[in-house]
Amino acid sequence: MSRISLEALAALDSIDRRGSFAAAAAELHRATSSISHTVQKLERRLGVALFDRGGHRAALTPAGRALLEEGRTLLAAAAALERRLQGLEQGWEREVVIAVDDIVPLDRLLPLVADFLALGAPTRVHLRQEVLGGVWEALIAQRADLALVEVPAVAPPDIEHRPVVDVPFVFAVAPGHPLRSQRQPLSAVALCAHRAIVVADTSRGTPLHPDAVSGLGVPTEVLGVSSMQAKVAAQRAGLGVGFLPAPWAAPSLADGSLVELAVRVPKPPARLSVAWRSQHAGRGVRWLAEHMQAPGALPL
Repeated sequence: MSRISLEALAALDSIDRRGSFAAAAAELHRATSSISHTVQKLERRLGVALFDRGGHRAALTPAGRALLEEGRTLLAAAAALERRLQGLEQGWEREVVIAVDDIVPLDRLLPLVADFLALGAPTRVHLRQEVLGGVWEALIAQRADLALVEVPAVAPPDIEHRPVVDVPFVFAVAPGHPLRSQRQPLSAVALCAHRAIVVADTSRGTPLHPDAVSGLGVPTEVLGVSSMQAKVAAQRAGLGVGFLPAPWAAPSLADGSLVELAVRVPKPPARLSVAWRSQHAGRGVRWLAEHMQAPGALPL
């Protein structure tokens, strides 16, 4: 069993901050003799002097200072644990995992997460990006508590979902790509003649979106990548073509590293919803789901 108790560490911390045993006793609502006894008992157990008692002010020895610096970490951890336990009793979750479709850059959710963290709730937040069916699968498999996702036509009855934002797509190519010289709007035949850049579905089972190159027909060649960021980079490098979510395409269109082209059959916007398991939703999930539905919560 440890010779150092949290009670003793709290006494050392208070004495150091308040400057005297008497002031620490007042702060901790204990008798001065009780504080003195706690410190003396700890010194006997450790076999070291923690305070230099030669002056008018209680001063820590080097050993006492080293103990307190390490001990404050333990005190903070204990206080955080208490807050988390109290939060669990009040309905807050220990952690909320949010799965986000990769067509939305994660930075668009950070203001909402900042507002949540500002509540001081004892709930950790974990953001994870998935692609296409992988988002829905993470929610169904309980690897995520909340999802920003395209909801399938038939959803389980225990899943609540509300539409929150439509994400438009643009067809974009590098400035030197051969398609730029062709007459617009581009036909499906013209698009199929060029390599398509495709982000792979992260679902572990059967993909919900088997037609991952929707709007491009059946390209002669496909280059697969693992994220929307990689897809943008590949198209900027001229390695292929494809539809890009407007939030991802905007910076490259603005700096000229990608050029938007008109096509005869545009890709329809993706309607994203916030979805969660209603039977297991704690205060954190409910707060996030509610505020994600607020106008302007997800600026795209």
